[in-house]
Parts: sequence; structure tokens; C-alpha cells
Amino acid sequence: MIAAIEDFRLWAHPAQLEPRGEDWRIWLLLGGRGSGKTRAGAEWVKENVRAKRFGRIALIAPTMHDVREVIAEGPSGLCNGGYAASFEATRRRLVWPNGAVGYCYSAEDPESLRGPQFDAAWGDEFAYWSEPEAMRRTLDHAVRLGKRPLQLLTTTPRPTKALRSLVADKSVVVRTAATWTNASNLAPGFVSALRENWTDAPHDRQELLGELIETSEGALWSRADIEATRIEAHPPPYRVIVAVDPPVSVGPRSDACGIIAAGIFGEGAGRRVVVMGDRSAQGLSPEAWARRAAEFARDVGAETIVAEANNGGELVRTMLRMAAPDIFVRLVHARLDKRARAAPVAALYAQRKVFHAAEFAALEDEMCFFGSSDFRGSPDRLDALVWAVSVLMQGPDGPQLRMM
Repeated sequence: MIAAIEDFRLWAHPAQLEPRGEDWRIWLLLGGRGSGKTRAGAEWVKENVRAKRFGRIALIAPTMHDVREVIAEGPSGLCNGGYAASFEATRRRLVWPNGAVGYCYSAEDPESLRGPQFDAAWGDEFAYWSEPEAMRRTLDHAVRLGKRPLQLLTTTPRPTKALRSLVADKSVVVRTAATWTNASNLAPGFVSALRENWTDAPHDRQELLGELIETSEGALWSRADIEATRIEAHPPPYRVIVAVDPPVSVGPRSDACGIIAAGIFGEGAGRRVVVMGDRSAQGLSPEAWARRAAEFARDVGAETIVAEANNGGELVRTMLRMAAPDIFVRLVHARLDKRARAAPVAALYAQRKVFHAAEFAALEDEMCFFGSSDFRGSPDRLDALVWAVSVLMQGPDGPQLRMM
């Protein structure tokens, strides 16, 4: 007999409960921050393990650290509450009293799922997996045991290609959960602060309502435009640079430091830029972001680090030269506002002169909202992208820059 306090079904909100009476293979739970997604995933696994419907479960998160700190040992994780599992860290697995086993995987390593087989899987924060499509393919092949192999994917939504394809899949049942729905389990001060700052902007609707927002009116880029630029292979670039948009302040609430790598190939009218990587990060000190940019430049074989000098000037040059004495540092100064600088680059995308070598979810989110009244915050990744493309494509008709 399960005590009432341990019976999740008695006090869960509807989106947290396994869909009934529907023919589905994958349950996709899109939820706002604090909406109870993790608790739903953990209770779903526990209920089915206790009933002996699941015996071998794949547990996946963006990183192995996330598997342990959220899925396994987090406050809402599988090692806490009723019918808890024991975590065997050295073997990267969880074991329940009835012998069921949960195996831990990082979404950074799709190949790790080749070979094992399961009767169920729970993947957390799917929209933030680094290689979602490759991981999904191997996971689909691995979840093949029992009468009805099932998967649950929980995530705060973002309009990645992988997430959009899941939503369109007829074998996937989608449920959404808003942060407000779980308000009784959140700190009152947290909820009231969210309500006071609510703007109905796409970012808030995505982060708090769990809505999948595709486009924003007035933005310079559309999701379809960006998808059309994605390529799996390209000629070797003859010039590679890393562009940096330094933050003005320091600390956890400061703007991110935009750090984008791009290369150029082709000649004359056939010149094309390929965006190669995004290592932007928030909360870094000047020494830390300079080191990060230098390491990235060496990793991609960049000949130059280009950095905006409107804020910081010679300090920016000094920090980068200290971190990268072996790489040429070039400062650029913005003469136009952010939208005016970005517009020519958006035109280059429309002309199919800029490509993305991979899916850069955070960067592409900024691109698809920037320029609209819905955009919030600072377009740090986008600023770095604009500098990278502008410098590489600069010519008689290129964007107007002043080099220092």
C-alpha cells in the first residue's frame, strides 16, 4: 500500500501524469521553468519500475553532471522521495530494490548508446542537448525491449530543428506545463517576482508557459532562413577568425561575452562565410573571456581575433594579447547601431552567402528575435556573429567598419 503523501497521482497537476488512452511512443513534456518537469519524469520512472513494467531504463541529460545532479540526486530526482533508487556513481547507474536498473548517459556522446538495450528512457532538457538528432537516432534503436517500449522527454522548449521534428511526429504526444501551474510547490517570492516581471514576450512565453515559439514579427531572420543555410560539409576556409563582443560588466547578471568563430572560402562573387562555432559565455571576468577566446582561436586555427572596442578600448586589446600573444588581435569600432550593423549581414544570409556548419541554438534564438519589439536583453552572440561576417566579407560594398 502506497501512503497518500507518496502517491504522486493524488497531488500532481494533469500535465505531469502519463497520457492515457492514446497510442504514443514518446511523451514530450514541454514546461516552463519550475513547472515540475523533472518531478514528472522521476515519478513516471518510479511508478513503472515499482509496477515492474520497466526493468532497464536509459537516463539522459545534457551532460553527465546533469544526470547526477538533476535526474539522480536532485531534490526531485530518482534517489529522493518514495521508492528511491541507490546511485552507484562508479558504474554510472541507479538500482532499485526490485532489481530494476537505470543507466546514465550524457547527450554529448551519442555513440555510448550503441549496444545497450532498454524498455524505457527518460531524457531531460532535450532542447539543450548538444547533439539531439544523433542522440535521438541511437536512442530509438536502443529502446526496444518489452511489450511497449516508451520514452519520456522533458524540456523547457526552444525551437530547435530536433524539437520541431518531434512535435510534428505522429507517434509523439505533446503536453505543456506552465510555471504557474506548479506555483504551490515554488517559493512565494519567486512566483510573485515572475508575475511582476511578466511581459507576454516570446521569451517569457517560452520560458514560463512552455510554449514553442517559432518566429517574432519584425525580426531580421526567420527560422526557415537559418535552416536553409545549414550545411554538413564545405570547402576548407582559407581564412578563419574569432570575433568577440566583450561584456561591459562582470558578474552572474552581466551580459554574455559573445565569442563566434567563422571562416571564408571561395573567390570573388563566390565568396561564402561559414559559421564554425559559438563559445559565448556569461559571467566571465575579462581574464576568463580573453582566455576562452584565445583557446577557441587555437582550436579552430584562427589567424585573427576581432574584438569590438566601443567599451573597453585598449583594455580589450591588452587582455586578448596577454591571453593570445601568438595571435593577431584587431579592434573594431561600431559607427552604426546594432540593427543597422546587423541588417547587411541578414541580407547576406538571404543571398545564401553565409552558412552554419552546425545548429547553434542559443545564437539562432537571438537571430530570430532580434529586431522585433519582443527582443529582451543584449544580442551578445549576434553582435559577435555580425563582426565575424562583416570582417570576413568586407569589401567595397561591405558593412562600414572603422578599424583601430
